[in-house]
Amino acid sequence: MSGHSKWANIQAKKGKTDAARGKAFTKLGRELLIAVKQGGPDPAGNSKLKDVIAKCKAANMPNDTINNAIKKASGAGNTDNYEEITYEGYGPNGVALIVEAATDNKNRTAADVRHVFDKAGGNLGTTGCVSYMFNKKGIIIIDKAECKMEEEELMMLALEAGAEDFNTEEEIYEITTEPSDFSNVREKLEEAGLTFLEASVQMIPTTTVSLDEKASEKMQRLLEKLDELDDVSNVYHNWEE
Repeated sequence: MSGHSKWANIQAKKGKTDAARGKAFTKLGRELLIAVKQGGPDPAGNSKLKDVIAKCKAANMPNDTINNAIKKASGAGNTDNYEEITYEGYGPNGVALIVEAATDNKNRTAADVRHVFDKAGGNLGTTGCVSYMFNKKGIIIIDKAECKMEEEELMMLALEAGAEDFNTEEEIYEITTEPSDFSNVREKLEEAGLTFLEASVQMIPTTTVSLDEKASEKMQRLLEKLDELDDVSNVYHNWEE
């Protein structure tokens, strides 16, 4: 399965500067807020919140920061009102992109995202214009060096918990699930003492697009500029990096 987070991308994430990490935590804080507003502050009864907490832990967000964000979101005086919105469009050479955002001002976010696409030579499309080229899957990435479990034992645990696929790469294990099975698989792995480099439901491309050097540079700039937008939570694409 290609087109999503591979080890090189994960290494880059792990090496983020403090400023970039702080920005990532702010975005995750919004996801926590939305999850709390939708289903309450108790993860035991709020599966979405439970999944966002796992995503926060995979990003090395401190437990205190997670707990404080949940308390703030559930506080009576909290008037923050973010909603989730998804944009679809095309990058260089017709690369398909899906942009997920959490915003308190849809007009501002739409204008910001459109500006980034325009500057990179891409364009925003209508809802559904590229999403048919992606499947929604739960993805769990485990660092081999940090995993105390034998590969076969880990694979059996994941598959028995409901995982759809198990792949071994040079430095990681990659576990794929249906979205409906993601929480159960992740919880079973957590109960076994495993930690994750990534744990989230993502949009995985069914086909990928290769770019030449010039188009690749444009695409990289587009992704960087989207990541810099405060409202953008996740970006998925079918560029074969």
